[in-house]
Amino acid sequence: MPKMEFITILMLIFLYPFALGELRVGFYNSTCPKAEDIVHDVVQRTFNQDRTITGALLRLHFHDCFVKGCDASILIDSTKGTKSEKEAGPNRTVRGYELIDEAKTILEKTCPSTVSCADIITLATRDSVALAGGPRYTIATGRHDGLTSKSSDVDLPGPDLSVSKVLQAFTAKGMNVREMVTLLGAHTVGFTHCSFVKGRLSDPNMDSDLQAGLGKFCGGKNDTTVFLDQRTGFVFDNEFFGQMMKQRGVLTLDQNLALDPSTRGVVSEFAENAASFRESFVDAMVKLGRTGVLLGNQGEVRRNCRVFNKMSVE
Repeated sequence: MPKMEFITILMLIFLYPFALGELRVGFYNSTCPKAEDIVHDVVQRTFNQDRTITGALLRLHFHDCFVKGCDASILIDSTKGTKSEKEAGPNRTVRGYELIDEAKTILEKTCPSTVSCADIITLATRDSVALAGGPRYTIATGRHDGLTSKSSDVDLPGPDLSVSKVLQAFTAKGMNVREMVTLLGAHTVGFTHCSFVKGRLSDPNMDSDLQAGLGKFCGGKNDTTVFLDQRTGFVFDNEFFGQMMKQRGVLTLDQNLALDPSTRGVVSEFAENAASFRESFVDAMVKLGRTGVLLGNQGEVRRNCRVFNKMSVE
């Protein structure tokens, strides 16, 4: 084999993954070495002022990945011609956009057009979980940002659906029953609005003390928020599952996880074994973060997370 041909083959072997694009841990080690530290610092500052940011980022991440993949399409602002994903009903109470903007602004000054908004969401969510007492884990990066964002594309499972219906949505994304229960366990640091709770106040499956307390708290006209874990709402732990086993689920879906035969066993396991939940959560989050990612020449790396770089988008 001629020497030049041999060298060309070697170059293809080593460079092909980079041309094609791939997710890998430490993706920015050479192009933006401080990327993950910058994101962590922004998350830390926000968490110090608002500990509910963990639940907000988990929801932001989930709502992004479950539409067209983890491509930061949820961050795009609407234009006169197109209503973005932000405008869809399930996303109107999503929070955390300002944190992503802050991290992106710093990263653009440090490493222009290098770190994607999709990776910022993934890293920020990971870091916020650890700050709330959850597991610290490594996550692969290298995602690109999407080129479309339409409210009509948003079709997320709601909190009043049956377990079987929600499982269909998770299965469509490649998730199994255990992974569904695990990811819904993020509700351990989540909260909801009273408007989603009022329908539960006459449910015989709700603990009477919780029922009375929520009845008073949500009895007014204001649509206030209530923790989904009534005991340790600021802490990422397995208490949420213990509450479900005691019929103290705030949302219909949450309580049904402990009642439905297909999920009750997993809820019981996680309620009794915190380590099992933490391990499953890491695996499920890593898998979620790979959903429908754009790599290589796909998508773009936005300079502003709220606006597409390219004008020729759908």
